[in-house]
Amino acid sequence: MTSAVNHFTYGLITPLLAYVMSCIGSMLGLRLTAQAHASRGGARVRWLLGAAISIGGTGIWVMHFVAMMGFEVDGTQIKYDVWLTVASAVVAIVVVGCGLFLVSYGGGRILALLGGGLLTGLGVASMHYLGMYAMNMSAHVSYDRVIVAASVGIAVVAATVALWFTLRVKKTVWITGAALVMGVAVSGMHYTGMYAMHVTVDTDPGIIGGADALDFLVPLMTVISLITLTMLLMVILSPSEEELHEDAELVAKLELRRRTAHNQEQLSYPAPMPRAQPMRARRR
Repeated sequence: MTSAVNHFTYGLITPLLAYVMSCIGSMLGLRLTAQAHASRGGARVRWLLGAAISIGGTGIWVMHFVAMMGFEVDGTQIKYDVWLTVASAVVAIVVVGCGLFLVSYGGGRILALLGGGLLTGLGVASMHYLGMYAMNMSAHVSYDRVIVAASVGIAVVAATVALWFTLRVKKTVWITGAALVMGVAVSGMHYTGMYAMHVTVDTDPGIIGGADALDFLVPLMTVISLITLTMLLMVILSPSEEELHEDAELVAKLELRRRTAHNQEQLSYPAPMPRAQPMRARRR
C-alpha cells in the first residue's frame, strides 16, 4: 500500500529551525571567506577550511537533518545507516571546500565561478540524496526524475550564487542579507528533493537496521553546531577585512608622516661649511 509521507510532523518547528541553521552556517561561512580574502598563506587556507565546515557542515548538512527530524512515514519506523550519514557530512564539507578554494584562488574569473558552482551544486545534491539513501525503513522508495532534476538545478544555481557572494559581499549588513537568501535556496533545494520522493510501505515489515535519529543524529548535529559556534567566536574576536584595511592605511599614513618629518628635519639644519685647508709655507 502507498504510505502517507509527512514532512512536517512537528509543524513549522523543524523547517523554521532548519532554515535558521542554514542561515547561521551561511552567514559564518561568508564572514570566514571575507576573512580569508584579507589573509595570505596558511591563514587564508585555515579561514577557507572553516568556511567549508560552516557552509557545508552547518548550513547544508545540519539543515538537512534538522528538517529530516520532521519527516515521518506512516506504517514504518525510520532508522539511519551510521556510515552513510557520516559520509554525507564529509561530502557536503569537501565539495563546498573545493568550490571555495577554486573560486578564491581563481582570481574572480567567471570560469572559476561557474566551475566551482557546478561542482559544489552537484556535491550538495549528492549529499542530499546520499543522506536520503542512508534512511532504512520497511518500504520501497522511488523518485520523480523531473523533480530530482529540478532539485539538482536549484542546488547548482544556489551554489553558484553563494560562491559569488563570497567574492562580492564584505560588509556585515550585506553578509546577513546574503545568508538569508542562501538559507532560502538551500531549504528550497531540500524540500524540492523531498517532494520528489515516493514511498510504498511493505505489507510484511521486517527488522530495520541502523541507528535511531535521536540516538545518533542529534549528538552529531550538536557537535557540528558547537564547532560552528567556536568558529563564530573566533571570527568575532578577529578583525574584519575592513578593519584590517583601515589599520593598513593608518600604518601607511604614520610611515609617510615619519618620513616627511625626517626629511624636514634634515632640511632645517644648515649644510656643514667645508673645512679650510692649511696653507703651506712657500719655499724660497
